[in-house]
Amino acid sequence: MMMDIHELDEGEVFRRLGTLDSGLTVAEAEARLDKYGPNRIQEIKRKPLILLFAENLYNVLAVLLWIAGALSFLIGSYQLGAAIISVILINAIFSFWQEYEAEKATEALKRILPVMATVIRDGSETEIPAHELVPGDLILLKEGDIVPADARIVEAHELKVDASTLTGESKPVRKVSHRIRKVRNYIEADNIVFAGTQVTSGTGRAIVFATAGKTEFSRIASMTQELKEEPSPLQMQISHAARIISIIAVLLGLTLLAVNIYIVKLPIYMALIFAIGLMVANVPEGLLPSVTLALAASARKMARQNALVKRLSSVETLGSTTIICTDKTGTLTRGEMTVRKIWVPYKTVEVTGSGYTPEGEFLHRGKPVSHRDIREIKLLFRAASFCNDSELVHDHEGWRVTGDPTEGALLVAAEKIGFDREAELKRMPRITELPFDSTRKSMSSIHEAGDGRVAYVKGAPRKIIRLSKWISVDGKVRALDDAERERINRIHDEVASRGLRVLAFAYRELPEDLESYTPEEVERDLVLVGMAAMYDPPRDGVGEAVIQCKMAGIRIIMITGDYGLTAEAIARNWG
Repeated sequence: MMMDIHELDEGEVFRRLGTLDSGLTVAEAEARLDKYGPNRIQEIKRKPLILLFAENLYNVLAVLLWIAGALSFLIGSYQLGAAIISVILINAIFSFWQEYEAEKATEALKRILPVMATVIRDGSETEIPAHELVPGDLILLKEGDIVPADARIVEAHELKVDASTLTGESKPVRKVSHRIRKVRNYIEADNIVFAGTQVTSGTGRAIVFATAGKTEFSRIASMTQELKEEPSPLQMQISHAARIISIIAVLLGLTLLAVNIYIVKLPIYMALIFAIGLMVANVPEGLLPSVTLALAASARKMARQNALVKRLSSVETLGSTTIICTDKTGTLTRGEMTVRKIWVPYKTVEVTGSGYTPEGEFLHRGKPVSHRDIREIKLLFRAASFCNDSELVHDHEGWRVTGDPTEGALLVAAEKIGFDREAELKRMPRITELPFDSTRKSMSSIHEAGDGRVAYVKGAPRKIIRLSKWISVDGKVRALDDAERERINRIHDEVASRGLRVLAFAYRELPEDLESYTPEEVERDLVLVGMAAMYDPPRDGVGEAVIQCKMAGIRIIMITGDYGLTAEAIARNWG
């Protein structure tokens, strides 16, 4: 894999991968297919099914039961011997079937990858089986497509990709074609798409640089196949108990044998029968099926809650859980953000209404805001709506948001105040954008404004406040000094401490001689226009689940990108 491919410009990508704007030739593609092999997930050779079944016949407790069964036949107790062997076989079948079904479910990973892919070869657009893709192929991407291989984007038009299969993050990510230098690794680069991810909107072209076992998706899939099975605490405990039972049974049997021969003076044959009978009686024939049935019942119950159990013994292992790490947005919360407060210098405005229906009021000290305040609020929502890749949709199902819930909440609030986003975008069309980056914690959207250009910026309040040189107060722009910045930071901290997620907004009129749109050049000397605070309600049952976990001695760690005070307040509210 080319780990630095995100740092190359489009022309260098074509050169490094040995392809042209017209794509590969058919002959070159065939040669590369022979060299790199088909674009399929590489499977690790598994044990035959018969061996997987046999593993359930020779665990420690099963071996003890085999011995008990053999001894039963030896003393002529054929019915008991047959019953013991039946218990072993039924238990083995039950355990094997449960694990076999779970194994089939994990193999569903293979079905995530597409069957067909659209490529350009010999200058013509053609559809080929996805397994025939090779490094250097120029693929076309459109809304709804599943990306068939890891590829570097060389052309993008409003392209967004859902990478949840790879990262677990449900928010679609905007993709670009220009080179990107400042990322920790190429997986975070916004100019690369990965196999198994889905295009949610827009179109683009990309050059494949990794196929088959070299893709990130295949690497993750192979990790699930290479996991080494470790005995669970229950398996270790049963093995330990079986060894103790075996030792006790043998010692008691030998003791009884000696007593019967040397003290009671029984014939050796009768003494052996009594000794073997005692050893069989000490074997708990019902333990193995009882444990298996209890675990199977738990596994079925968990399956109804969409929790897949691959091995029955794993059910008991969950009882050893001491820490649970969980995402916040969309997991602990509903993922339905609502703007609750707006701060514009220097007024705090309450926003009524909930959900995605754009109905509500803007109140300052319990009264509707004035027309002058509305003008300031609309300036904030121009930045909030322009730095936004979501859409507010009204159809037969009602109002809904496509895209990030946080951005959707801003669009809903903008609609409530009467900001016409579509009309404003026609008046001030977008030139380009600098997508949100978790490292710099900001996003910028650059627009035409008459004969000039304006950059609208949103992001983490403390960063936006630090980057702001000016502030807009009652429609007038004036200088922002350090003391005033600290005052605004305190306002932000006070709002965040109530469990609200806060974003700040600013703008900058760009100089005419600005040639490159980079974060360093665009996001500085900003004019601060205000902040918006949003609330995401918890999912039903979260509070009860937290209480149950705490009663069970389980510590819960909430993982979130929220500001520290916000995260702490939310965690305290949930216990």
